[in-house]
Amino acid sequence: MNFVQASVQEINMFLEERKKNYDQGNSFLSLLAEDKRKSVRNLAQKYISWLDKQEKEKERLVSLRRYENRLVAQGYQLIAGIDEAGRGPLAGPVVACAVVLPADCFLPGINDSKKISAKKREELAVLIEEQALAIGIGQAEVEEIDRINILQANFQAMQRAVAQLQIEPNYLLIDGNIAPHFALPYLPLVGGDSKSISIAAASIMAKVTRDKIMEQLDELYPQYGFAQHKGYGTAKHVQALAEHGVSPVHRLSFDLVRQYR
Repeated sequence: MNFVQASVQEINMFLEERKKNYDQGNSFLSLLAEDKRKSVRNLAQKYISWLDKQEKEKERLVSLRRYENRLVAQGYQLIAGIDEAGRGPLAGPVVACAVVLPADCFLPGINDSKKISAKKREELAVLIEEQALAIGIGQAEVEEIDRINILQANFQAMQRAVAQLQIEPNYLLIDGNIAPHFALPYLPLVGGDSKSISIAAASIMAKVTRDKIMEQLDELYPQYGFAQHKGYGTAKHVQALAEHGVSPVHRLSFDLVRQYR
């Protein structure tokens, strides 16, 4: 492109398109930075700032693979990250997910599902589904939670998630300080969804899956507002319990729910 003759709009379009392949080199930036037009120089500066953010994100993603890289160095090639969503809510199932990612996956913005917006989780879920080698989803329903307690139900959901993987992993990274028993070698990681890219991917998939379930339950029981609070004990949810009593999808083993039977 002849930057001297190009319009500001054309240069802006060029830079936006260039973001898709910025690794191919950016020597043209020196020309834009020296352009006589202030608006062009501003575009160049914005692009440089964007490049800086991309490099920092790459560094963060490398750090997020440190546990996976150590395991690969030890000979483990198929590593599954495992996490759950829904241990704390007053209603709905607990959902667990296991994800096996390839070594060359690129998931910019991935993090603990609690640290990113619902929109970003949805976007990342699409990328994870496109890039993952395998994804397994497991859940435990309210009846099981009430019968064996939430911790054991959570463990059951995790085991079911691993069983649903299309390929068998040879190592498991699990969010939390304790984990269910697996025949495979595994490592519990406290705060694992902020330390391991595989666990972070699992946390996002579990959260997105459970949120969709709660939105479906909202259609069956609209008086409780499940689509908004996803079953957590918000003030509005507790108020709905006081007004309507418990539904078939509320956890009677939870003290706050039991008082509204």
